[in-house]
Amino acid sequence: MDTGTWTALALSFKVSTVATLLVLIPATALAYLLARKEFPGKKVLSTVLLLPLVLPPTAVGFILLRILAQDGPLGRQSLGFDLGFLLTWRGAVLAASVMALPLVVRTARVTFEGIDPRLEMMARTLGHSRLRTFVGTTLPLAVRGLSAAAILGFTRALGEFGATVTLAGSIPGRTRTLASAIFAAQQTGDDSRAYVLCAVALVAGFVSILASEALAGSSWKRP
Repeated sequence: MDTGTWTALALSFKVSTVATLLVLIPATALAYLLARKEFPGKKVLSTVLLLPLVLPPTAVGFILLRILAQDGPLGRQSLGFDLGFLLTWRGAVLAASVMALPLVVRTARVTFEGIDPRLEMMARTLGHSRLRTFVGTTLPLAVRGLSAAAILGFTRALGEFGATVTLAGSIPGRTRTLASAIFAAQQTGDDSRAYVLCAVALVAGFVSILASEALAGSSWKRP
């Protein structure tokens, strides 16, 4: 592989890793909330969180772009400073995070729903606080499912294209990720590079899904 391919691959892993780390804690909290609590607006919250799964990624990218544009709600004119997301790798992280969040939330929610709530009640009867019960009882039981959720989120972020290219562009060496590099190679007729990049994407996706399935299957089979 040439330098451009390695650079795109390295940036993709960097963006996907940071995006996964950013969404993991809030996604876990939201998933636990949706799995264990009943509250007004729960269905609306769940629907909003899952929207990026069904919206065209370019639509998500466009919405983010308008929010972060100079005259947008989070733009330079409104805040008085630039958040630095447009046409930067941080923008790629933001786009990948938004697209990965619903998948992580959905997988983590299924994990929490598969844990017997009576185990948490037993911990509470022993005098444990809600936080200690979550950290000491729920989290260890959910760790494999949450790992599967993180892997799926990483894989989703790795393959993200539409929202990323809309918000961060496809600048070689700066914001060109694996997905946008495949598109650029196809557009320029560089089929050999496109084949190599597709092979890398296929291997990464296959390994990630296989690991996620193994972890999720083991977690959900627990009594």
